[in-house]
Formats: sequence, structure tokens, C-alpha cells
Amino acid sequence: MSAEYVPPKVWTWDKANGGQFASINRPVSGALTDRDLPVGKHPFQLYSLGTPNGQKATILLEELLELGQTGAEYDAWLIRIAEGDQFTSGFVGINPNSKIPALVDRSGPEPVRVFESGAILMHLAEKFGTFLPASGPERAECLSWLFWQVGSAPFIGGGFGHFYHYAPIRIEYAIDRYAMETKRLFDVADKRLAESRFLAGDDYTIADIAAFPWLANLYFGSAYGDAATFLSLQEYSQVGRWVNEIAARPAVQRGRLVNAAKGIAERHDAGDFAAAGLDGRD
Repeated sequence: MSAEYVPPKVWTWDKANGGQFASINRPVSGALTDRDLPVGKHPFQLYSLGTPNGQKATILLEELLELGQTGAEYDAWLIRIAEGDQFTSGFVGINPNSKIPALVDRSGPEPVRVFESGAILMHLAEKFGTFLPASGPERAECLSWLFWQVGSAPFIGGGFGHFYHYAPIRIEYAIDRYAMETKRLFDVADKRLAESRFLAGDDYTIADIAAFPWLANLYFGSAYGDAATFLSLQEYSQVGRWVNEIAARPAVQRGRLVNAAKGIAERHDAGDFAAAGLDGRD
């Protein structure tokens, strides 16, 4: 057994201490390379990757297009975070935090940048007047569950997922700590979904769109190896009902493919979707 780690008086950065993420994790912000971002022809320019955070924006955009909102057409540009695309000057210009997703709304006279997934969902829902109640207790409930997810995701991804699946060494305390928290979050959702069809009530909202990619990936066993078995996620039957209902929505299925590592690289034109066997909505 290795000796107990004793933190130094002053922490210093060891470039090799990030495991497989050592090349992209660093303690400072800003651009590493000078490169502009591509710009397509549609009102919205999305720069992202098909991770759970990235899927939120594309699911909502596809839901808007499913409703016939032609003003929601978008170009999706792949940001390869393992290769450092998020540290280009163009990307840092729209998200100083260098995290995906990032959006530029070019539907008005001047481009508007929007970064952080929750902010993007709110911006689009308010702009198109759907998937977010306009006022009253229903709006408060929706926003509460939206920000429940925003505050909870780091415990699932950067916490449980990192220490259980990605960390260069297995640390029992860290895995136990974040496994406990991930199961607690599933229990919160399960109890809420025993009371209502969706997180914010009877209607599907951006709160569901935000939480779905994180909970679904774990529940379906597509994240962090055998995490679904390790966490006994099948015991959360109401979460299972909810993720299966949302996963069946055509817009959700399309949104989860956009900018996926093995899906659509860039949503420039109908040809990309035809090649992927989708419907060519452009």
C-alpha cells in the first residue's frame, strides 16, 4: 500500500498528473493556438461534441425543428476536445471557459454568443417560446430541475465517471464518495418521477432535455464501462420509464447523433444526414 498523500504547502502543476487527460487539463485559461471557427449559413452556429453536455443543445434544436420551427436551423461543428480544439482563439472567443457546447446566435443584427449548456437551453427555449413555461410556478419548477441537473452533473461525470473509469489509479474513497452521490441523484429523480410524468410536471421541458443524456447514458450502460451494474441502476424503475420514453422521441434520436464520435461530424447540409440514414432536415 502506498504511503498516504501529504499535500505540499503550495500546489504546483505537474503536466503528467492528469492521466489520459493530461494533454488537455491545465490550471490556466485562454487560447493555445490562433485559429478561427468555421461559420455556416444557418441562424445558429453550434460548436460542440456529442458528450452528454453536448447532446443537450442538439436535442433541443432537433425538437424545435420537429415542431416546424424553421428559424431553428443550425450548423453543428465538431470540437475535438481530446485534440484541444476548445483552446483555439476562435472557440475561446465564444466561451472563455473552453468547454463545450458553445453557440453563436446569428439570427439577429449582431451575433450573440451563448456558452454553458443550461444557458443555451434557456436562450433557445425563450427565443422560440416552448419547452419552458413563460411564468408562474410551472416556470420556477422547470428552472429548479434544470439547475438541479447543472449542479449535479459534475458529481456524475467529473466525480464518479472520472474516478471509477478514467483515473490512472483506483482510489476507494473517491469511488465510494461519488458512487454514493450518483445513486442519491438517481434516487432524487426516481422519487420525483414517481409523482409526475416528467421532471417539471406533466410536460416535457428543457429540464428533461438537460438531465436525460446524463441519466440515460448511465442507465442504459453506455457510460463508464460496467457502471450501470456497479451502481445497480435497474432498481430505479421510474428513471427507467422516463429515459425509455424520451429515448423514443425522433428528435432525441437525431440530436444524440449530431457531433457524435461515430455519428455525424458536421451538420452542414442534407448530404451528411443522408449518409447517416437520417431524414436530411437542413
